Amino acid sequence: MLALPHIGRLPAGPLNAISDVVGVTVGHTTLAQGALQTGVTVIRPHQGDPFRDKVPAAATVFNGFGKSIGLVQVQELGLLETPIALTNTLSVGSVATAQIISAIQANPEIGRSDPTVNPLVFECNDGYLNDIQAMAINAEHYQQALANTAPEFAQGAVGAGRGMSCFDLKGGIGSASRYATIGDQQYCVGALVLANFGKLAALTLAGKHIGEELIRLRQAVAESPEMGSIIMIIATDAPLDARQLGRLATRCGVGLGRTGSIYGHGSGDLALAFSTAQTVSYRACSVLRRSFSLYDNLLDPLFEAVVDSTEQAIVNALFAAETVIGRDGHQRQSLRQAAAVLP
Repeated sequence: MLALPHIGRLPAGPLNAISDVVGVTVGHTTLAQGALQTGVTVIRPHQGDPFRDKVPAAATVFNGFGKSIGLVQVQELGLLETPIALTNTLSVGSVATAQIISAIQANPEIGRSDPTVNPLVFECNDGYLNDIQAMAINAEHYQQALANTAPEFAQGAVGAGRGMSCFDLKGGIGSASRYATIGDQQYCVGALVLANFGKLAALTLAGKHIGEELIRLRQAVAESPEMGSIIMIIATDAPLDARQLGRLATRCGVGLGRTGSIYGHGSGDLALAFSTAQTVSYRACSVLRRSFSLYDNLLDPLFEAVVDSTEQAIVNALFAAETVIGRDGHQRQSLRQAAAVLP
């Protein structure tokens, strides 16, 4: 029987999820009926208003085959000012509009005496299982996911992950965390992924190349070129600035590569990292802004935590996902079901 491995040597948090970073919460809205197999997932960086109290953030684009909204301003200013939303490719616009409406309701002077708001929406293409042309996601689904945010949340074929595929199996939402020690201080690093990438032959589980064995035992036929994506979100309570968070986001690629990804031509592979250690007010209180961050030469334990939690989150998504039948009878089998043929 295939067992869920613990990746790496660092300890996990009590939830083994991104929400082990105190204040971070996650919520889903899932549509699962017939040809509609999709949803929305929302990550809140803290329990306050992120427009008023922004957090440092940075993004890395490994392969830019994607249609996300909001990355340009994150890269320019190094700040996150809305919750992070995940959904399917053709629903990015409706979710971004919902984010803007939500921010205006909380801050009526947005676009007037206050600056406009930068919505942040990431996407993957769930069109194999989901009737993506139906564009079924609306503002209400975003609001439901936002209202549902909590430290404990479901993983697998839920929320934005409902219709996603991973290594030609059922993919979706996965999360994990690791503790890293720097000096006498322990910091938490949490990862959440929307896993929708990879070809079965490349699947590597904790260093074991099980994809080719599954193909042989199932007598499966190699499928079309990879057309998926992965979104990787990193949260930490370590005091880091945006430049350092960009360095953390880049390390997600190591964890992703360990599972068998090659960043295929049609795969949009993006990572974003943010820190909850300090916030930036939307209005300047003084001429100088005080901030603090770790020295760069102390960051290696955090890099290790990012790599291991990213790989673990992908593995957790595969283990948590259930078999789903969707549009036109298309099916993605769960890893657990597929691995039943292994000796």
